[in-house]
Amino acid sequence: MLGRRLRLAVIGGGPGSFIGATHRRAARIDDRYEINAGVLSSSPEKSAQAGLEIGLAADRCYGQVEDLLESESAREDGADVIAIMTPNDSHYTYAMAALDKGFDVICDKPMTNTLQEAEVLHDKVMKSGLIFCLTHNYSGYPMVRQAKAMIADGQLGTIRLVQVEYVQGGKADESKPDPQESWHFDPARGGPSAVMGDIGSHAHHLIRFVSGLEVMEVAADIGAVVPGRVIDDFAGALLRFNNGARGSFWVTQAAAGVENCLRIRVSGTQGSLEWMQEIPQTLTFKPLNAPSQIRTPNGPGVLPLAKHSSRIVAGHPEGFHEGFANVYSDAAEAIAARRSGKQANPLCMYFPNSKDGLLGLKFIHSVIESSKTNGKWMRC
Repeated sequence: MLGRRLRLAVIGGGPGSFIGATHRRAARIDDRYEINAGVLSSSPEKSAQAGLEIGLAADRCYGQVEDLLESESAREDGADVIAIMTPNDSHYTYAMAALDKGFDVICDKPMTNTLQEAEVLHDKVMKSGLIFCLTHNYSGYPMVRQAKAMIADGQLGTIRLVQVEYVQGGKADESKPDPQESWHFDPARGGPSAVMGDIGSHAHHLIRFVSGLEVMEVAADIGAVVPGRVIDDFAGALLRFNNGARGSFWVTQAAAGVENCLRIRVSGTQGSLEWMQEIPQTLTFKPLNAPSQIRTPNGPGVLPLAKHSSRIVAGHPEGFHEGFANVYSDAAEAIAARRSGKQANPLCMYFPNSKDGLLGLKFIHSVIESSKTNGKWMRC
């Protein structure tokens, strides 16, 4: 729409960062962005070196976020979009500052560390008219979008049950209850509940995205299953939805040997859908009183939202990076449409936004408060 790629500046994600490289790769897959500026480390020296290593010009390898925002907003060829992939405690500060300078924003989850910050940031986005994209990347998988489209199309009937689990084993080692070198283990930086910020926020968004329902009440238990650990590594909850449906929610990072098992099952009056991130190409549909069926990317029965989210023909695998890229590319469509005054493709408007971020923080807050009362039902 603009006749050029969007100019992207990145904050965070420097040396040793898995998520930083993932963001940059996702931005480039569909060739809708060029990365031309960044602050890649809290150390100005490391930031400069890391910027040069990813191909940035020396004068656009900034040492401070404030310098990047000030300089890029003043350049004729300055950045259009700011992508934030820093520790959780800085998301609010950097996003607010970027919006103040007129930049569209792409931010890693969780949107903020506190509910109060989320409320202020969401209000800021709404008043600014700018695009804010939150990278709940699992909503970008083609078969997750197929599930959403099938439910919206009424193929499951009225939704009655929703189950989600996100199970990892990366924090299962009892010899390392709270490694000091990781910001994830510092509640001041990682947030009030580590497991909820890291993966619980993803599971909550996946429930809402796929089912189209809102969690209204939660009865929860959170804490640490590894002895001596200060941060949360487990959360479980019962859910009540706005249409009367019931659900269950279970997340942990302390299941020894498990890699990255995000799984969802949605059951309605006419059938059920099942999807698992470790086998992302397959969506299982189990209709009432009929044989089980399989949906695959670009295969038979795929609906427009899922087809829009696949790049290659049926039978070829797409996964984590492509799903992440779908979120970036859809945000690019919205940003380009806003900047050009044109109409965006409606199929591109399903990326997570600041409302999703706010509802995610409300859910985290309610889970924590419910657990403090030994599982009393709390409003979300």
